[in-house]
Amino acid sequence: MTMNTLQIKKDAYDKELELWVNKEKASAELINAVSKLIYEKSVELVFFRNTLIDVSSSEIQRLHKYAEDIIGKQIDVYVTSKLAIELLLIDHLAPSKIDIGKLSDEWTNENAKYSNMAAFLTDKLKNFIGHDISVIEPCDVVLYGFGRIGRLLARELIKLSGNGQQLKLKAIVTRSSSEADILKRAALLKMDSVHGEFKGSIIEDFANKALIINGQIVKMIEASSPDTIDYEAHGISNAVLIDNTGAYRDRESLALHLKSKGIKKVMLTAPGKGDLPNIVYGVNHEHQDITNENIFTAASCTTNAIVPVLKVIEDNLGIERGHIETVHAYTNDQNLLDNMHKKFRRGRSAAVNMVITETGSATAIAKVIPGLVGKLTANAVRIPIPNGSLAIMSLNVKKSTSIEEVCSIIKKAALEGPLVSQIKYSIDKELVSSDIIGSSTPSVFDSPATIVSPDGKSIVLYVWYDNEFGYTKQVIRLAKHISNVRRYVYF
Repeated sequence: MTMNTLQIKKDAYDKELELWVNKEKASAELINAVSKLIYEKSVELVFFRNTLIDVSSSEIQRLHKYAEDIIGKQIDVYVTSKLAIELLLIDHLAPSKIDIGKLSDEWTNENAKYSNMAAFLTDKLKNFIGHDISVIEPCDVVLYGFGRIGRLLARELIKLSGNGQQLKLKAIVTRSSSEADILKRAALLKMDSVHGEFKGSIIEDFANKALIINGQIVKMIEASSPDTIDYEAHGISNAVLIDNTGAYRDRESLALHLKSKGIKKVMLTAPGKGDLPNIVYGVNHEHQDITNENIFTAASCTTNAIVPVLKVIEDNLGIERGHIETVHAYTNDQNLLDNMHKKFRRGRSAAVNMVITETGSATAIAKVIPGLVGKLTANAVRIPIPNGSLAIMSLNVKKSTSIEEVCSIIKKAALEGPLVSQIKYSIDKELVSSDIIGSSTPSVFDSPATIVSPDGKSIVLYVWYDNEFGYTKQVIRLAKHISNVRRYVYF
């Protein structure tokens, strides 16, 4: 290799590295603006539905690359950063959730119409500026139970706190609030084998039976029955109580919570029994009477994963019949080692077996999408991983289709319309279950895995889901809805 060739390669290396460093600087400026917007204006920025809170500069650049791959257009991190900084300068901007990626794309395509970025943002967000809802009265939240979903709810509710927050975590109810139990609950909240360390401060206040989490006092209340607690005595009023114990599943038992002072709404993090509707946020939440109804159910993690994609297929292609097989991570209701269990097969060791088990998904889906009543069957296989599940949907459709059309209609739903927070469209050919842990959407559509029969009438869809975190985000979305603490949204 000649000296000239060597110098050219060195120059190319240095140039590429310099470009990366400059993008890192722009990403850092974006991160700073994101923090100021959430804490000073209660404006949350996302990037094509991906959160920007507590992310690194490298993650910012990865998200920009993802947008380029999915949308087919290059989103400039410098533009994104400048737009975020410009948002800080807008007076009387209402509490809102704004997709800065969408704004960046629109600025790139439409900037010739505007004199500057300020004029562009003022036009795009004209309905967000100077309105009376600029101050939202937050709703108190009580977590009844503190298991897998309860702890993730606590993490997210604390993480989303700030000036003008929508939901305030005020109390956690467990069977015991002894010092030893408070210490153990704090440890489980701090460290998680699946989701990692909680990056915040947790202080045990034994004298007041509370945890102080990132400066927020959360009472640890001991109770053996839902109807015996005076929440008002703890400074809690008109609260939404989220029951994640799974012990109370019908209207009568969940109504016991409403007998306690300070509770106005109850939400179950499981499928409800009897006349209780299953609600999948994004699909049928608008059909619920949140004024007169006081008890709501957020269905199951599997229902929340399957329904958004089924809704898209039903609306565009029509579903004649189908079968759904869920490949699900093991759960706490299985045995670690072989032992007695009231359910068939679940008594066998979850750590070393694939376990066939029943699922109520088909019935739950029909509650959300009535047009699918009697058209679907479903079953589940529990597998030896702690989190990350897969739904395999084999469907016969009414209209003949192709892989390209199926992927196109789901991609469209993932990028625009009412399901943008529910479906993530993946083009990754190497995607595996651990990759979707931490996904904020309940459905991750695996486009490369899609199968369509030669006649175009039978399709097989693969939908991944974080059965813990993705579901938790859906629960929070629904809690905000029934609490009527909704912000403006620009997606």
